[in-house]
Amino acid sequence: MGLYQLVVLVQRLFQIYEVLIVVWCLMSWFPIRPGSLVDDLRGAVGTLVCPYLNLFRRFIPPLGGVDFSPVVAILILGVIERLVLSLLL
Repeated sequence: MGLYQLVVLVQRLFQIYEVLIVVWCLMSWFPIRPGSLVDDLRGAVGTLVCPYLNLFRRFIPPLGGVDFSPVVAILILGVIERLVLSLLL
């Protein structure tokens, strides 16, 4: 695997994780029937996303009932991506 392919792979992985965070946030806005396929999907995505989001929830309380930790988490994820890519290049 060449360096270019490795950089593209790392970028794709970060993009996928960012999309998972957004999908999890959107799914949390809608009522979902327990035991349904969508509920299982939300649980699976939550298993991947919640540990990372919980790092920020400790320091960022919800303001007016709105959780801003996903926004900060995506911003920090972008910073981490740039750091990883600068180390690779």
